[in-house]
Amino acid sequence: MEMYENSDMIKKAFDESFLSEPLRQAQLVEMIELKKIIKELSDRKEGPISVLDMGIGNARVPKHLCGIKEIWNKIDRYLGIDHSDKCIELTKEVIKEYSLKDKLEVLKLDSVNLGTLKEKFDLIICTWFTAGNFYPEDFSFETDSSGKLKEKVNLDKNEKFTKIFSNAYKLLNSKGEIVLGSVYIDNEATNEKQEDFYKKCGMEIISRPRDSVTVTKNKYWSQRFTKEKIFNYLDFVPKEKLSFIPLDTYEYAMLIRIKK
Repeated sequence: MEMYENSDMIKKAFDESFLSEPLRQAQLVEMIELKKIIKELSDRKEGPISVLDMGIGNARVPKHLCGIKEIWNKIDRYLGIDHSDKCIELTKEVIKEYSLKDKLEVLKLDSVNLGTLKEKFDLIICTWFTAGNFYPEDFSFETDSSGKLKEKVNLDKNEKFTKIFSNAYKLLNSKGEIVLGSVYIDNEATNEKQEDFYKKCGMEIISRPRDSVTVTKNKYWSQRFTKEKIFNYLDFVPKEKLSFIPLDTYEYAMLIRIKK
């Protein structure tokens, strides 16, 4: 996705001074829940687990986890993938700075090509709203005379999203789990918060609130979800294997657990 090839935008997206309070809170609670899940899976396995981080970004998650030995020791293999050269570079810097090469590896790989991976994992994570960035292959960013998207966005289906997480599901070990970290909840208030963040980063909004996605002229795409839409997109997973954890009390973001 070319939106993440803009190094200036990547820098702003990772700069905490640009984060709104709702984003900060979602990031904090997401990490707390993730640590609980790592412990739960490790205890069940009675040993350390393997982790695949889809969209590792600036290695925010392993950088945090490695500072907590009680959690980091519950992981024996951590593979991060990203399609952005800048994110690969940032992660390699973290590996060197924190001396993590014995456990952390980074690989340039677009999530749509997950099927090329040959190993399986106990835990696959896609954190920090990344799951909402997978826009359909045929999506048009073309705008009309008003500067808004020319075509109405229909997200009843998102074949790219379904393909990516269907392939991820196949990469899980028995009793493994996929965790979609912070995921935007679809409502008007959340849309306003998304737009405020992108505007703060200097981007122009070209979507409309009715679209259930916030899109910028810079080709940043961030989808909002309902539980029903997740059930629809992940129809290959039994409903009882899906659970939703609110990350706040005002319906801004949720964490989704997908069990094998």
